[in-house]
Amino acid sequence: MACNLKVWLMVSFILLPSVFGVPQVPCLFIMGDSLFDNGNNNDLVTEAKANYPPYGIDFPQGPTGRFSNGKNMADFIAEFLGFGKPIPPFASTATDDQEILMGVNYASGAAGIRDETGYQLGDRISLKRQLLNHQTIVSRITYRLESKEAAADYLSKCIYLVNIGSNDYINNYLMPQNYPTSVLYNPDQYADVLNQQYSELLKILYNEGARKIALFGLGLIGCIPAEIANYGANGCVDMVNKDVQLFNIGLDLLVNDLNRDLADAQFIYINVTEISSGDPSVFGITVTNAPCCIVSTTTAKGQCAPNLAPCDNRSMYAFYDGFHPTQIAGKLLAAGAYTYLPPLIL
Repeated sequence: MACNLKVWLMVSFILLPSVFGVPQVPCLFIMGDSLFDNGNNNDLVTEAKANYPPYGIDFPQGPTGRFSNGKNMADFIAEFLGFGKPIPPFASTATDDQEILMGVNYASGAAGIRDETGYQLGDRISLKRQLLNHQTIVSRITYRLESKEAAADYLSKCIYLVNIGSNDYINNYLMPQNYPTSVLYNPDQYADVLNQQYSELLKILYNEGARKIALFGLGLIGCIPAEIANYGANGCVDMVNKDVQLFNIGLDLLVNDLNRDLADAQFIYINVTEISSGDPSVFGITVTNAPCCIVSTTTAKGQCAPNLAPCDNRSMYAFYDGFHPTQIAGKLLAAGAYTYLPPLIL
């Protein structure tokens, strides 16, 4: 309880108007899924994209590929760290070697730890492919800094945010009509297998020079509108939340193992469940079980239906569509996540 109160007091402080100054770290690299995607899926053949109205209705540039009415969590974390503009998506960094020194966002809607996750939606950039994209960026940074040693020193000072795993449940384990994983593994086994695969991928990131790595636990997936509707429930689906918490418990332990086994590693676990357990009505959010926009019931099920007006009172909603937070909810989650980052900033 005391820890939760501390988090919410810090959130209240961080939600004061942002003042951009010198970034607290030289660079920020972002990996994950649609919670962090800022345009990497726009040109993919996939249903998992958000480059159309009403997404972006409150974003200055309109729809950009963010699964939100405005900024997403990654945008706000970058702001809290002092960056004056969003970290660019990998899809837009083809030629600007100066820009990539600030960092790159590789996140992709429908992506998972497992390569097959999300396949029924079309193309997506799995975590393994995001790491391959990062390797090309590391090569470009090495070329620009003129030595592997200089690049390694630079990259070791960056913060790396990794928020992935939700789709390995939503678009894999909880979808037995498309995936065999729920037959092959019980919930405990699946959580273990996921964390084992995650561990191997994180070691690749470490071998590419990452040292300060923040791993986001999964939120209460059983409480998102899409899962409530999918199960025909009146509230949170406890079975889903229990399954997801098994992954979180394993991830917390994995952080300890990685810090023990990898020299100079600073992995931290961000407890998203704890961050989201406060009372959102304190910040004016009173609708927590329904989406703000009209969601599609056919293709891209659970995402906003194209070109239909969303709710007017968006600041009162926790969810913009069936899966993703509104801008205000994303800012709250990002502020809570930021309270975990000071050990990586020192």
